[in-house]
Order: sequence, then C-alpha cells, then structure tokens
Amino acid sequence: MSTPQIEIQLIAVVVAIACAIPGVFLVLRKMALISDAISHSILPGIVLGFLITHDLNSPILILFAAIFGVITVVLVEAIQKTGLVKEDTAIGLVFPVLFSIGVLLIAKNANDVHLDIDAVLLGELAFAPFDRLLIGDQDFGPKSLWVMGTILISTCVLLFLFFKELKVSTFDAGLSSALGFSPIVLHYGLMSISSITVVGAFDAVGAILVVALMIAPAAAAYLLTSNLKKMLFLSILFGIISALGGYWLAHFLDASISGSITTILGVLFLIVYLTAPKKGLISVLIMHKQQKKEVMLLTFMLHLNNHSETTERHINHLNEHINWQKIKSKEILDLALKNNLILINNEIVSLTDKGQEFTNLAIDYIVTNTDEKIEHMKDDFFLFRG
Repeated sequence: MSTPQIEIQLIAVVVAIACAIPGVFLVLRKMALISDAISHSILPGIVLGFLITHDLNSPILILFAAIFGVITVVLVEAIQKTGLVKEDTAIGLVFPVLFSIGVLLIAKNANDVHLDIDAVLLGELAFAPFDRLLIGDQDFGPKSLWVMGTILISTCVLLFLFFKELKVSTFDAGLSSALGFSPIVLHYGLMSISSITVVGAFDAVGAILVVALMIAPAAAAYLLTSNLKKMLFLSILFGIISALGGYWLAHFLDASISGSITTILGVLFLIVYLTAPKKGLISVLIMHKQQKKEVMLLTFMLHLNNHSETTERHINHLNEHINWQKIKSKEILDLALKNNLILINNEIVSLTDKGQEFTNLAIDYIVTNTDEKIEHMKDDFFLFRG
C-alpha cells in the first residue's frame, strides 16, 4: 500500500469521525436537514473571506464560513418561529438564497474562477494528499489532514467538557434552563462546531459526503440504541467502516471515492433499518403481528370471562360469536392452550387460574389506563413473547 493510499484513508477516517460527533446531536435534535443547508449556505462566507484575504488557505475563510453557518440557523429559526411555515420549508427557503448570493459574488468578483461540479458536490479524496502543508522546506503531510485533525481534537475536547450540558439541553431544554445551562448558547455552539466541521471537510470530500457522514451514521446508530454514549460510539464506528469500505470499493471499481463512501453509508443504513432489533422494519412488522395476535387472544379471553353459559363457551359457537374464520380461531385457541390460559373439557372452553389472573389485570388496565407495566405483564404470561 502506497503512502498516498494510506493518507487518503486516514483523511477519510478523520473526516468521518469529525462529522459523526455533531451529527449525533443534529439527529437527536431533529435538525438533520440543517447540515445540508449549512453545507451550501457557507459559500458566501468562503467567497467573502477570499475577497478580503485573497488567500484560499487563510483561516479567515473558515471563520466567515462558520459565521454564515450560524446565520443560516438563525434565519431558519426566525422564519420557523413565525408559525407560518415548518422547519423543512424554512430550510428550503434560506439556503438556496445564501448559496445563490455566493454564486453571484463569484460571478461578479471572481469571474475567472472555475467551479468544478464534481469537486463541489462529490469532492475528490484522491487529490487530497497532493495539497501539502509546507513550512519552509519541511513537508508535514496533507493539509486537509491537519485541518480536520485540529477540528476533530477541538470537537472531542468540547464534547468532553460540555457533554452533560449538551445531553440535558438536547433532551430537555426546560430542565437545561432550570439547571443554569443556557440551551440557546449550547444550541449555537453546536451549530458553530457543525459549520466549522462542514467547512473543513468541504474542501476534501465535498458537500454531499459531508451531509452523508453527518447524518447516515448517526441515523443508523439511533435505530440501534437509546443510550447517548453508545450512539456516539456506534456513529463513529459506522463512519470509520464506511470510510475504509468506501475507499476499497472505489479502488475495486475505479470510481469516485466520495461517491463510494456515500454508497456504503446508504447500504449500511439500509441494513440497520431492516434488521435493527427494536426499531428495524422487520422487527416492527413482527411486533405488529405479535400485537395483533395478543389483541385477538385478549378478545377471546374477555369473551370467556363475560360468559358463564356453556353454550357461549362451546368451541363451535366461539367461531360464530367472535366472527373469526376457523383457521384464525384454531390458531388463537391453540395459542391459549399453549400458554396454559384455558382448559377444554367436552369442547367447552374455560379460563385457567392463570388465564383468569391475566384477564383481571387486563381489565384493570383497560378501565384505569394507569398500569405502565402492561408489556412486562404480557412478558410474564405469554410464552410466545420469549
């Protein structure tokens, strides 16, 4: 493996980790689309910084871009708070305007600058190792690695210092205010970090991959856990896997590295979306089927509880009374027998002590709607839930 190959993978991994951390909080705050808005609306900030310094390598560009990222958030929230439009509409209104302003500034003041669509939208990690940090005659490696490494270290330090405050303000802004943590300061601090991260990654990987690395790993992690620390860890892990896997996919296909990484992110999210233990599509479908079965079983048991006459509890009469098909009736009947909830004597069905106990608890829950342990109760009674 050559040195440029190692550097490309290292840059991809550092960018993935740097994007994954703020991405978790953006997903939890339901502000995922704001990363896309920031990635476009920072353009006028970059242009203004360049017009002032005439140096594409100046840190002033990052500062101005971060300022415009915060301006984007302020404008989106200002429009949203009017109550006339929703957040997604506000985002759709703000970032095209700011992006267009940047394009106009380039057309007016830097007409000879060539904007390459592939570089802007997809980025090209393959070129990142050629942009070196040179101090005198000393080569310190790829410039983007130093930029993103600095941003990553700063993000990790801030996360360590303000983890508790970010956690509280993310899940309960009211409690955050009561504890003396300003949710507004934390919110705009997070947006500033997100903006700086987007700017730093923009040059190396492009706008599309920045958004993908911020949102897809965090969204996948969100489907797997409700623990914030675990979500951060999984998001970083998914980002690293996608960065390395995307590079080797691009190497095998001789295709865009950024495009391949984005593809891996999409495939990874799809796998998690389908197979996540609790929130995955397959699990949700199984749960819905199970809940339907539980409702039918409960309906059957309530019918038995409400009728003491043997004619009402005869197997054949149950099919007619509850209006189920014979196959469905037999399935529920077998399920009740398997769970020791009923007894059948001369084709007359009656509740066992276990069945009567569960039915009474279920009636109490239906009447009062105060038993928060209904699911745990069903775990104790229904064998098929195990």
